Amino acid sequence: MNYADKFKKTFFTENPVTGLLLGLCPTLAVTSSAENGLGMGLATTFVLLMSNLVISLLRNIIPNRVRIPAYIVIIATFVTVVDLGLKATLYDLHKTLGLFIPLIVVNCIILGRAEAFASKNTVWHSIVDGIANGLGFTFALFILGAIREILGSGAILGFRFWPEEYRTILLFVLAPGAFITLGFMLVGMNKISKMLEGK
Repeated sequence: MNYADKFKKTFFTENPVTGLLLGLCPTLAVTSSAENGLGMGLATTFVLLMSNLVISLLRNIIPNRVRIPAYIVIIATFVTVVDLGLKATLYDLHKTLGLFIPLIVVNCIILGRAEAFASKNTVWHSIVDGIANGLGFTFALFILGAIREILGSGAILGFRFWPEEYRTILLFVLAPGAFITLGFMLVGMNKISKMLEGK
């Protein structure tokens, strides 16, 4: 496995959000700001990495007929760790992300990688896959949140781009803005993917 190619593919061609259109519920719901997108992305990355690691370690032990329930228990364990960790250390972010933290358990990206990759590959390959997919997901959420925050409030991560008296486009902070921004991101990432493939 060429790890550089794996990361490039995951960030562009097979990005969970812009390439495969997976995990769109949290993508559209929590990305009203770059901070929210980054927080959700990193929480998901941790769960994806740790669940891939454990599932790969146990791939020859878990009976085939109970593999999906076993994967969900493993994933739910790490989601609980993230939920309690955020509540203890970053309470404001925890409050903002709310219900979407426990819903990481049913995120199709994590269960999909467990079933399609971690259960069939070595520990090291599963770790790399978890990191690559998690960072690709985080990248997409952060960019989406950053665009929406800049256009909707004129700031990003506390840094103001233009004076407060300037009018911003409130639509981008609201739910329709998530769909519009994602649509433009899909077009942009599609063009980048084609350029990288030399088409």
